[in-house]
Amino acid sequence: MPPVADGLLSPAVGAVGDALGDASGTIVLGVAASLGGRRWLWRDPVLADAGGRVGLMIAQQAGVSDIVGQMLAARGLDGRSAATFLDPTLRALMPDPSALRDMDPAAERLADAVRRGETVAVFGDYDVDGACAAALVTQLLRDLGCPVLTHVPDRMTEGYGPNAPALEALAARGATLVVCVDCGTAAGDILAGLAGRADIIVLDHHKAEGPPPPVLATVNPNRLDCTSGQRGLCAAGVAFLAAVATVRTLRRAGWFAGRPEPDLMAFLDIVALATVCDVMPLTDLNRALVTQGLKILARRQRTGLDALLEVAGARDPLSAFTCGFALGPRINAGGRIAESGLGLDLLLCDDAAEARRLAERLDAVNRRRQTVETTILDRAMDEAASQRAAGRGVLLLSGRDWHPGVVGIVAGRIKERFNRPVLVGAELEDGTVKGSGRSVADLDLGAAIIAARQAGLLTTGGGHAMAAGFSLPREGVPALHDFLEARLAGATALPDATDVLIEGVVHVAGATTELATDIGRLAPFGAGNDEPILAIPRVRVVRADRIGREGNTLRVLVEGEGGGPRLKALLFRADDHPATPILEDRNAPPLHLAGWLRAESWNGRVSAGFFIRDAAIAT
Repeated sequence: MPPVADGLLSPAVGAVGDALGDASGTIVLGVAASLGGRRWLWRDPVLADAGGRVGLMIAQQAGVSDIVGQMLAARGLDGRSAATFLDPTLRALMPDPSALRDMDPAAERLADAVRRGETVAVFGDYDVDGACAAALVTQLLRDLGCPVLTHVPDRMTEGYGPNAPALEALAARGATLVVCVDCGTAAGDILAGLAGRADIIVLDHHKAEGPPPPVLATVNPNRLDCTSGQRGLCAAGVAFLAAVATVRTLRRAGWFAGRPEPDLMAFLDIVALATVCDVMPLTDLNRALVTQGLKILARRQRTGLDALLEVAGARDPLSAFTCGFALGPRINAGGRIAESGLGLDLLLCDDAAEARRLAERLDAVNRRRQTVETTILDRAMDEAASQRAAGRGVLLLSGRDWHPGVVGIVAGRIKERFNRPVLVGAELEDGTVKGSGRSVADLDLGAAIIAARQAGLLTTGGGHAMAAGFSLPREGVPALHDFLEARLAGATALPDATDVLIEGVVHVAGATTELATDIGRLAPFGAGNDEPILAIPRVRVVRADRIGREGNTLRVLVEGEGGGPRLKALLFRADDHPATPILEDRNAPPLHLAGWLRAESWNGRVSAGFFIRDAAIAT
């Protein structure tokens, strides 16, 4: 039997036994079409039998509940690897930075710049990862005594990546070394323009198409000849390894004989922030970086992030959710619709008053971004529905008055709605369409966009499996759409809504604070380590209230069909959720709920709360 919380179920367990599915563990609770049109499936039915035995062993060895042991087994872990998973440390998971191609020459050149007191330029990117990577390299070099210039390109006027005028300006200001972070891998022709004037190091993670650019060093775990096995690192993670390698080089040369070494662990707060916001897999090294980085973030030692946490109203304990939904969107907002360097300025700011001003500005820009996004989303959603009705597997939308800074967010929202690869473009005054795309699992959008560019359909284009950027003449949009439709042909057969993958079934009586706390040991959650979804069978809604500033959150109190303990549950974006009407109906039949069980702290008290993902009428 797949993971069921035995011992935590109410006495009515027999009543749901037949609904749990057959021995192969396919459909959960008989839900083949929920109120949201989704199937509820076991997350990993292959492990239904073997996973039970391994899960019990892990539970005994790791001191966790049986159901959490089952969840660890479903993640492919055994007793030994589960221990590292539950307590991920850099000591256990940190690789030798030299394993990355070109790391040693990069570290040696950075160390030389420190020894000579050279002026170094850091060329970043306007998203969270770019800002964090740029802040890390800038702060490290400044702490080591180098004058550092920074440049973050303007999304509207300069676009992504290095450009000749900006590089020329940095060299003219005295930079003899330029470090490109979160960009540069595909900019060989542009970077070559600085030959003989400044050395260039690239610290990047974007997918490479061919040989690295002709520069001093390109440290990128995704370059074709890198065998480090660290392909899941974001740019800030690569920058952190470069910082480790640089300090090690200086230490070996005796540089710190009379000087203090920089505290590299203090950088982990922004490494964690970047890793989460760039949707990197939270496994292996990334899991250690984020776990330890969240501890640093909780100390609130970085003045800028402390101010932003205050402005965002973030509550303790800080988590990957805090990074992804409180900090990340605000740092991103500057690069999307305002000044591209605001996020970097905030991360480097050490004056509390100035940090507060910058944080409030980013918060205001983020609110404006939300308004801009909303105005585009409704129209884009209607067009997406029309394309789906016409049988399109890939959705490609564009509009003349759409802001290019928010099209990626809009693409993500539409992808969630239709479970299809989605590309959204803004039609600019010069006739160019500039856009961004988001994909679904097992359909590599980045590779498809690169192929489209190589086929001459795009002016620019690149990315990774789940996200990509592109530009092309407006008249080329239909041909691009047909190309992507053929390249990503598997999208046509996808269901219209993603399946809900269940990892356990508990009754209301079993959804305890103790279980929620135990599940929390699997955090941080994110890409590669989804937060476990539980199903709660046959509940009745006792009370339902709208809460929040806009009344778009539904708070319900549920109990088992036969009464007994009650559980608080929340449904966000209630206005758009198909389950809302029946959850608000006091005369509704019994329901199955699917969602996340979390231990919530409030005024020093910890209690269990359930966050609804989906609902189905119990049959």
